Amino acid sequence: MFGGKMIRFLVLFSLLVQVTWAQKGGQPAVGGGGGGGQQNAPPPRPLALMKKWPTLSGYPPLVIARGGFTGLFPESSVTAIDMALSSAASDLAVLCNLQLTKDSVGLCVTSLNLENTTNIEDSFPNASKTYKINGEDVKGYFAMDYSFKALRDKVTIVQNILSRPDVFDNTCPLGSVEEVLHSRPPLFWLNVQYDSFYNEHKLNMSDYIENTIGFQSIQYLSCTEIGFLKKMAKKVTNDTRLIFTFLGPDAIEPTEKKKYSDILKDLKAVRAFASGILVPKEYIWPLNANGYLAQRTTLVADAHKFDLEVFAAAFANDIPGSYNYSYDPVAEYLQFINDPNNMVDGFVTDFSQTAANAIACLAGNDTDKKVNALIITHNGASGTYPGCTDLAYEQAVKDGADIIDCSVQMSKDGVAFCLDSPDLARDTTAMSTFLTRAVSIPEIQKEKGIFSFDLTWTEIQSLKPKMYSPFEQNSGLERNPEAKNKGKLISLGDFLGFAKTKPVGVLINIENARYLASKMHLDVVDAVTKTLKNASLEKKQVMIQSDDSAVLSKFKGESGYKRLLRFEEISGVSKQAAEEVKKYADGAVLSRRSLIDIDFDCTTKQTNAVKALHDCNVSVYVYVMRNEFVHIPLDYYADPTIEIATYVVDVEVDGIITEFPKTASRYLRSPCANIHAVYTILASPPGELLKILPKRLPSKDFPPPPLEIKDIVDPPLPPVGAVPVLDSKPPPQGPHGAQAPAPSSGMAVAANFGFSLAAFMALGLLSMGH
Repeated sequence: MFGGKMIRFLVLFSLLVQVTWAQKGGQPAVGGGGGGGQQNAPPPRPLALMKKWPTLSGYPPLVIARGGFTGLFPESSVTAIDMALSSAASDLAVLCNLQLTKDSVGLCVTSLNLENTTNIEDSFPNASKTYKINGEDVKGYFAMDYSFKALRDKVTIVQNILSRPDVFDNTCPLGSVEEVLHSRPPLFWLNVQYDSFYNEHKLNMSDYIENTIGFQSIQYLSCTEIGFLKKMAKKVTNDTRLIFTFLGPDAIEPTEKKKYSDILKDLKAVRAFASGILVPKEYIWPLNANGYLAQRTTLVADAHKFDLEVFAAAFANDIPGSYNYSYDPVAEYLQFINDPNNMVDGFVTDFSQTAANAIACLAGNDTDKKVNALIITHNGASGTYPGCTDLAYEQAVKDGADIIDCSVQMSKDGVAFCLDSPDLARDTTAMSTFLTRAVSIPEIQKEKGIFSFDLTWTEIQSLKPKMYSPFEQNSGLERNPEAKNKGKLISLGDFLGFAKTKPVGVLINIENARYLASKMHLDVVDAVTKTLKNASLEKKQVMIQSDDSAVLSKFKGESGYKRLLRFEEISGVSKQAAEEVKKYADGAVLSRRSLIDIDFDCTTKQTNAVKALHDCNVSVYVYVMRNEFVHIPLDYYADPTIEIATYVVDVEVDGIITEFPKTASRYLRSPCANIHAVYTILASPPGELLKILPKRLPSKDFPPPPLEIKDIVDPPLPPVGAVPVLDSKPPPQGPHGAQAPAPSSGMAVAANFGFSLAAFMALGLLSMGH
């Protein structure tokens, strides 16, 4: 159980912490019993003291935690409820989806079929039954077939979304309504889903609510059935609001036998028996067939005209919505509240912390001021457009980046340009055109590739860029597919020319300089030096990054350049190592795990790297931040903003390197980035979640080694030989120094270079427009 040990992420300071509810019941009803009266004035809510909101009540949108903090813990478990209460603001309602046992004990569980949310099949094997529900046969295990004691003694709850961690499964019994109320949530929301079904089986939901729970404990009572709400309208007091819950547009409402989409057309009739509606979020912002936002409906504005509050359902950080949100859950909440004429009155969410942060901290709170941490891009805004393209850089500037980056690659004819890797296969369409140029170069990477230094700049310019989605293959998380091949690759000179006209600095990343000099006779350091000099960036912040200290030594005499040395994962930094870094660099670029160790998807502890380097006057920049929830440790609740806050506020890095600068900028330019502000998003202390795991899981891998002097000091760069003369049509190249034999067929080429038949099939489908 969390109790007082869990950190409260959203902190209320000064006067706000002293605010109490005007009455125990929270907000009174809108319109009272039948919903036809006038709206009563709700009691003070802490967040409402700051400003009047354009919701129907004038209060901030209500955060409604479905079964507690179900994004991490099983629904309505003690830990889920405690976490929701301890990690969100006071403006919180806990939602309980009501089910009844055969002895009329109320359970809080979403699914009517307990097989989806418990281990009941293990406890009662071969005992499933089939019932007709809404006209369809449903086979499973149902609460009404068991006494509460039988379920309590033998059944435990589990996560009902398979992609979520199962480490807290089977640690808690099914939660009863009374137990949830005993936790004293600020507001309690009871949702009735299957009143007609239970009535058919001689179990009465309304009697249970009226006689066992009592309306005084319920601030919101919702149901999917009009008949139930009309019956309740005659019984509830002004302290309980009745909410009509809408299912999918084609689902049939049991009382009037109409589609929910048809009922939605007559909001005046709905107002006669309810003071609000709870709808799937797609009722407000529908998606088109490609997964992007379609035109917003007028539902919120229309409902508000009839004094109907509108609550949107099904928000979850780890269930991606539209591609428009770029896997940033805060962006989705803001989509529903940033327009004052269409602001929803609340959210039903599995991650109450993110919703609370979005409302209190990030809704319309952008400022020109920013905390000191720099926002540095990784290949531009490469979460939105193909990396290192003109569009990625333009978007990065719009998104609020402080520094845009160019990882410099070299063409065969000596043109320096921007791309994440010298291997063109991942980030361009090179495979479809230059498959025969694929070679193996162990000094650069394990896999075979099509390398930039084997193609002329003209050949490279003929390629289209390609969006890189690092988690698409394993998790199906594709980035902005409509922009898959948009934009164009640009030379280093064009990159610097663009940056010169914008309010940003530049970071130039140089790698593989040794190989280029010794094997390809290309001097990337000289190319960068000359291009920078020609660009005349005297008034710009210029950073030179490399994983090679000898490269940085070449820029030691250049005034105004800040040199950054990048390292692979480390577990700590000694004083001697930090002093050695200072000899070559002004800053160190370190991975996330080098600053906060991670094991089994949980943080374990903060390393000493930042302190040791700061003590030697070496700045620290963390890489690389990504929005996709599978990239984020469990401690940050699938929320990239909380991860950024942890590294900026707690770890005190000097900058973050990110593929989604908009997410970083929104937080760092909000008042909540200031830990002394009225509201602030605080860090998630490393190791806190690990402490409450039911059992310590075996380590996934060995921790990285500490930074040693041998990892810092590199030998001088080799001299650059004469540049070879280029033929007008260069022949296919094999291993460097030898011409590849002409293949006899395409299949022979594939076999020769290790590309599978699947690659050819993919290329063929692409060429046919699939």
